[in-house]
Amino acid sequence: MQQNRVHIAAHMLDWARERSGRPDSFFTRKFPKYDAWHRGEVFPTLKQMENFAKATYTPIGYFFLSTPPEDKLPIPDFRAMGGELPRKPSPNLLDMIYICLQRQGWYQDYAQRMDESPRTFVGSASISDSVESVAKNIRDALNFDLNARLNCLTWTDALGFFVEQTEDLGILVMRSGVVGNNTHRPLNPQEFRGFALADSFAPLIFINSRDTKAAQMFTLAHELAHIWINQSALSDAGIRTFPDQKVEAWCNQVAAELLVPMHILNAEFSPEKDMMTEVQRLARFFKVSTLVILRRIFDSGKITKIAFHEAYDRELERLLSKIQTGRGGGDFYLTQAARVGKRFAHALVVSTLEGHTLYRDAMQMLGVKRVEAFNEIGRNVGVNI
Repeated sequence: MQQNRVHIAAHMLDWARERSGRPDSFFTRKFPKYDAWHRGEVFPTLKQMENFAKATYTPIGYFFLSTPPEDKLPIPDFRAMGGELPRKPSPNLLDMIYICLQRQGWYQDYAQRMDESPRTFVGSASISDSVESVAKNIRDALNFDLNARLNCLTWTDALGFFVEQTEDLGILVMRSGVVGNNTHRPLNPQEFRGFALADSFAPLIFINSRDTKAAQMFTLAHELAHIWINQSALSDAGIRTFPDQKVEAWCNQVAAELLVPMHILNAEFSPEKDMMTEVQRLARFFKVSTLVILRRIFDSGKITKIAFHEAYDRELERLLSKIQTGRGGGDFYLTQAARVGKRFAHALVVSTLEGHTLYRDAMQMLGVKRVEAFNEIGRNVGVNI
């Protein structure tokens, strides 16, 4: 039986291949007739095009357009610096944002059905407000001051506590290094570190967990500032960056002040002691990474910008050298709960058990295919199943 073949223009094949970010060798290996398709010597079957669409993360209908569609982000892009044009978003980034928008839409309906009150802190600040006052408001709302951090043995424990306090306040926090739960689709921290989806009922923060733990804490603090000004945004602001955009610069300042209040740093810092010894002591005191402390010492005017960057590079190299590679991925159910966020997972499982959400829809949003996995995630987030 003759198979149906489809005529796809070569420039559309090129566009999808380049957009995917995969190397050319991947396509010639997976699709042996790819070059022949490109030259128009033979046309792919519909099944082959479906596989090609899947491999390039492209809706198959796009291939029948005369020109490639423009990939547009559904939220403001604050990644551009120095007057550069915003970078084209990768399919992985786009898909992750749309997955989070779907989850947020579900939680908006859930929160209103459960008569949850709007989160009054969303939009309670503006960039005309002082950095110190907004940082204090966020810190107080989260109960994340120095006294609250005393029970955290390390700053990585403090990161977990930071996330818990943020979710308890009513913000959905999702941390993942892959699209959904597809380990073949990693999220590149060089492309983005996180994003905020502002909403009065379902504010959401996504953190790229392929970034360092130190960066993740700063990203969470940065995105909280976006939530406070009711500004959805895609960010790559980091501890060592100096954004040109006014909003990003302000959010960076709030994040730094939230984690390490300047008046306390100035009171605690001993300039006569060895710099890195003091940095490590202050990191233990504030329960943040040494990289954050270095940034705050620079902000205080105690070291030059050149000295800051040199010390930052040395310390980052030291920290990365301590990270063990080749470790297992840990408990899948705990990992998956962190990827979707415990607050979201708990609400979704409860809603499903009560019959308000279809198992099919819930499992799709959780990224699982078996009811047993659904139940185990529920147990991991405190649902009695």
